[in-house]
Amino acid sequence: MFETIKSDVNAVFERDPAANNIIEVLLSYSGLHVLLFHRFSHKLYQMGMRTIPRLISQLARFLTGIEIHPGAKIGRGFFIDHGMGVVIGETTEVGDNVTLYQGVTLGGTGKEKGKRHPTIHDNVVVGAGAKVLGSITIGSDTKIGAGSVVLKDVEENATVVGVPGRVIIRDGKRVHPQKDLQHGDLPDPIEDKFKEIEEELFNLKKEVLKKDSFEDAG
Repeated sequence: MFETIKSDVNAVFERDPAANNIIEVLLSYSGLHVLLFHRFSHKLYQMGMRTIPRLISQLARFLTGIEIHPGAKIGRGFFIDHGMGVVIGETTEVGDNVTLYQGVTLGGTGKEKGKRHPTIHDNVVVGAGAKVLGSITIGSDTKIGAGSVVLKDVEENATVVGVPGRVIIRDGKRVHPQKDLQHGDLPDPIEDKFKEIEEELFNLKKEVLKKDSFEDAG
């Protein structure tokens, strides 16, 4: 456990330019504090205990504003930046070197039993306020944009944005709408409609200005 905690501390220095020294990090980083609670409560949970680990997680939630169920499996080098409002469900699995920002939810979609929370692979970054819901898998080296809602599996090395979340970059290349698009790459119909309305308003404004100019000339 010591090596795991050491990797969590190192992650703070690697990913937060505001981290100045070890004393500051140990005393003022709520994301690190909640991890210390979680590492201990998860060990108890693995031993078959249920009530005491939950009490520990609730104490950590009260102190930090971050809720991690003791059943969640979290790898090394995990970093929660700011952290307020982060929620991680019981059957969540998180790989190594994952970063979450404030307001992130790794949650379920209902009252289903069994594996009902996401699996997040290595080196994933989840932006502020994003929701990753259900028993889905997020591939390694993926970035999820702030405020996104992800409900389907995402392949590795992708960038996901929007509600619902859609892949806009894969393997460093922008995904363009085509006739043979995969379902995960479908354009957002709401965004398309707004663009259509915006274009119509622009054309209408041009017609009005043109008409006014013609009347003034007459």
